Amino acid sequence: MKNLILQFFTWWNGSTWGTRFHTWRFGTRVGEDAVGNVYYESKAGRRWVQYAGVAEASAIPPGWHGWMHYRTDTPPSELDYKPRKWEKPHKPNLTGQAGAYYPKGSMVNPADRPRVSGDYEAWTP
Repeated sequence: MKNLILQFFTWWNGSTWGTRFHTWRFGTRVGEDAVGNVYYESKAGRRWVQYAGVAEASAIPPGWHGWMHYRTDTPPSELDYKPRKWEKPHKPNLTGQAGAYYPKGSMVNPADRPRVSGDYEAWTP
């Protein structure tokens, strides 16, 4: 019952009823990634994703990201896509949470910032 109410009133928990109806009418399922996100395409060439859980754009893997942004016409489900060794696994965006990254010298991280080296001179009025 809780999931039904969340899907009816929120857009960030999975997809809304309107998106599901549009997908049912006009979408052709192209594939699914390892996380469970499902990718669709319309006859007109429009592409979209239905997220598994919270809608977070950074949760799209690199191979599907290229397909979603029309960098390639062949989806990774039709290719034997293997991530390159320099591609890192997904980490969720932790901005505003306890696990967020705060560089040294920021207001939240009291550690001293490393000294600048080289030919840089700070401006002073």
